[in-house]
Amino acid sequence: MSLKPIWIYLENGTFLEAKSFGFSGTKVGEIVFNTSMSGYQEIMSDPSYAGQFVVFTMPEIGIVGTNADDMESLDVHASGMIIRSLNETPSNFRATASLSDFLTKYESLGICDIDTRYLTKMIRDTGPKMMIASTEVSSCEELKEMLANSPRIEEVNYIEKVSTKESYIHTNAAWDDVTLSYKKAEGNLGKKIVAIDFGIKRNILNELCEVGLEVEVVPNTFDALELISRYKKGEIHGVFLSNGPGDPLILKEEVSKIQKLIEEKIPMFAICLGHQLLSIAHGHPTYKLKFGQHGGNHPVKNQDTHVVEITAQNHNYNVPDSVCAIAKVTHMNLFDNTIEGLEYIGEPIFSVQHHPEASPGPHDSKYIFKEFAKRL
Repeated sequence: MSLKPIWIYLENGTFLEAKSFGFSGTKVGEIVFNTSMSGYQEIMSDPSYAGQFVVFTMPEIGIVGTNADDMESLDVHASGMIIRSLNETPSNFRATASLSDFLTKYESLGICDIDTRYLTKMIRDTGPKMMIASTEVSSCEELKEMLANSPRIEEVNYIEKVSTKESYIHTNAAWDDVTLSYKKAEGNLGKKIVAIDFGIKRNILNELCEVGLEVEVVPNTFDALELISRYKKGEIHGVFLSNGPGDPLILKEEVSKIQKLIEEKIPMFAICLGHQLLSIAHGHPTYKLKFGQHGGNHPVKNQDTHVVEITAQNHNYNVPDSVCAIAKVTHMNLFDNTIEGLEYIGEPIFSVQHHPEASPGPHDSKYIFKEFAKRL
């Protein structure tokens, strides 16, 4: 495989040349960095990365190739990946395609032979930036103009792009390391929940099924009154609000519907974007972090047990401290003391900012799915 030149322009005026692999073309997105040591395929297929370029701090990427089982959704939603060194020949018995072929198939840019430490430090010090990368345009001025005429990530409703269009029943549970396949969902608790898809990861659904729940997935255009009616009839026992991409403050219609569910005291559990939407729906708007939290090594303290859990994270936005007026903080991030978990006072609702399904990442927080099932 021959690498081609690619040109990069960031909104702060940085202009770089690197090498390209995978898809050829021009993409615009927000640049963020991820500190995970493994799981690049899961990261790239996570809908929460829609509209973003991911800088991987792990220097060698591509070693394990790619395969269909490790997809977190049906597509790659990230604009592209930026890595130091590309391993072109995968060495793993589960691999069915190289990383380059994977990115070509899903039309996502691969950028390598670039100083990822430089980019990571820039993002860490000055925050995420909008950027444009192109294998077609080499002019700095032309790229600058193209970027200036493109919408910013906070101006795009990516939920409309990544959410399912039709409702469906999820049929898989957690991965079985012995059979090297996903278990079949059993729904043995006799309890059914509705998972609202704002860009849901497959392994979140798997873990919900693993604890014995029957899981129906519905689009972001869900009918709140219909869910309320089904809950009152006993057809469903709770609602899950999923992760997803973009700025939660632009999702005004979704927030309005969630407020209706809150008013009816429907049991709810939420992760990441869903966690943020619950805060907004309670009257406490989110704010943007300096450079976000993306990786698989974030220490989070469980305020009830005082146990420190190592967690997977992927978000640029956070709930404000003011939410403590109506909710109990259950988890705190020990890196920056931001809120990681909430339990709303007098309501059957709780949420976490981190990803307890951890795909990729540690499994310290998987107990949270069992906690949800217990509360239904």
